[in-house]
Amino acid sequence: MKASIHDALKRLPGAPAAAYPEGVPFTTMMAHGSMSVEVFAPGSNADGRDRQQPHTQDELYLVHRGTGQLVINGQRLDCAAGDTLFVAAGVAHRFEQFSDDFVTWVVFYGPQGGERK
Repeated sequence: MKASIHDALKRLPGAPAAAYPEGVPFTTMMAHGSMSVEVFAPGSNADGRDRQQPHTQDELYLVHRGTGQLVINGQRLDCAAGDTLFVAAGVAHRFEQFSDDFVTWVVFYGPQGGERK
């Protein structure tokens, strides 16, 4: 299975949704078992805000391009193209102060509620 970020970006923003009335800034690229992969470009819609809510699975962010900050429970982590960041299931997080060209892959995986130690 192959996923092209260039094709995904042509589809963003997606159709409006309750949380993103100006258009959804992510699209699912592939899924298998408990794993799914999305492309997320929070600046792709008119609002340009990241309104994420905590997710039910663990997730990895692999920053494709641009710069920004990932805020996890109030802690700010600078990030740029090439960085990988982890957010545990159920933890509040969002990107802030991201560049206009910011794009990240998002990998959701594992059981609902996250991996156990």
